[in-house]
Amino acid sequence: MENKVKEPQTLQEAILYFGNPDNCLNYMIKHRWPEGVVCPTCGRTDATFLKNQRKWQCRSHHATRQFSAKTGTIFEDSPLGLDKWLMATWMITNCKNGISSYEIARDLGVTQKTAWFMLHRIRKAMQTGTFQRKLSGHVEVDETFIGGKARFMHKDKRAKMTQPGLPKGGANKVIVGGILERGGKVRTEVIQNRERNTLHALVKDNVEYGSYLSTDDCHSYWGLDKEYAHGIVDHAKEYVNGQVHTNGLENFWSLVKRGLKGTYVSVEPFHLFRYLDEQVFRYNNRATKTQFVSDSDRFQMVASQFAGKRITYQQLTGKGMEKPRPEAF
Repeated sequence: MENKVKEPQTLQEAILYFGNPDNCLNYMIKHRWPEGVVCPTCGRTDATFLKNQRKWQCRSHHATRQFSAKTGTIFEDSPLGLDKWLMATWMITNCKNGISSYEIARDLGVTQKTAWFMLHRIRKAMQTGTFQRKLSGHVEVDETFIGGKARFMHKDKRAKMTQPGLPKGGANKVIVGGILERGGKVRTEVIQNRERNTLHALVKDNVEYGSYLSTDDCHSYWGLDKEYAHGIVDHAKEYVNGQVHTNGLENFWSLVKRGLKGTYVSVEPFHLFRYLDEQVFRYNNRATKTQFVSDSDRFQMVASQFAGKRITYQQLTGKGMEKPRPEAF
């Protein structure tokens, strides 16, 4: 099923390209099975394509010998066509401040509930996965508070929560820790509190020993100078002290909050990590002075991660087996 049509590079081209079901199927085949179609159940590579059903049939005899391009992906069991799924993926992947379920519903002609479910399944594909390499070089570490009314944002900062992502207390805030390698990637994690053990563990789990750290003057960071070159900037007096600052992370926090407050408006703390995954993906794959990343490049990165990340509605709403927080950030 060779596809000779040029793959889309812009939103306009994507609308035209994915409007053709053959292009959708060929795109999935190319990016899911670059070495050839493989049976998701037994791994055989000689399945027969059933043209009328747009499915394959494995030559081995098992209960799931017929499979489609959706099988084993975030799209599995969805009645929606790949044209809608791929367009929704293009939009959320490349909209800097995110895109709301209401806008997806209007653009694709689906219900808001369906669009909300679609976006969360796509965010699942945007998860980076378990990090194998610790950050190094010059690393910024900071935390922020998300949720609650503005007048409460700087109160009850040491309030504990019952579990990650689920705040306790009238301020209704969630604490998020962030780590940024200058010139590299950013990572985030919903944390329970700002105590020393919590923040030290966050740093040690993600930053290579001996790296240079920049933090604010929060006392919970004290003691890290035994394992890291630790620079502190006192934000009550200054924002930059030579090379010591957390401005890179502050910029990232502004992107996160702009999306949460301006686009999504209302986010349940239970789902916050999913929205963080979304923003982390776009930030880590943005175009910079040293690397060019196009909209098409970002879309292909997500497309290559469609498989193996299925999530059901019951799991998404907390009624299934998925944990509130995934293994990775």
